[in-house]
Amino acid sequence: MKYLLLIYENEKRFEKGYDKAELAEYGVFGKEFASAIQGGNALKPTSTATTVRVREGKRLTTDGPFAETKEQLTGFYLIDASDLDQALVMAEKIPAARTGSIEVRPIMTFA
Repeated sequence: MKYLLLIYENEKRFEKGYDKAELAEYGVFGKEFASAIQGGNALKPTSTATTVRVREGKRLTTDGPFAETKEQLTGFYLIDASDLDQALVMAEKIPAARTGSIEVRPIMTFA
């Protein structure tokens, strides 16, 4: 079953760059779960985001994310896991789980 592991952190933590030791931990994570990881990326700061809505047939755009929160979506992994328990084991090993949170969402499949 496919799951999306959504990484939420306070992006201000990265204003001065990324910690090399933590980046190395992500490398270890990637190697450990290479067979399960189907994709993933870090995201640019929310200041670069644009939110799109369509109302009455017209596109409306807003700078930034939809909601103001203390934690922002900073990255994701798309994984293939045998079940939720295996996905949770993987999620807890993402370094950001120590400073932020990891949302685990099953991918919906259509017949």
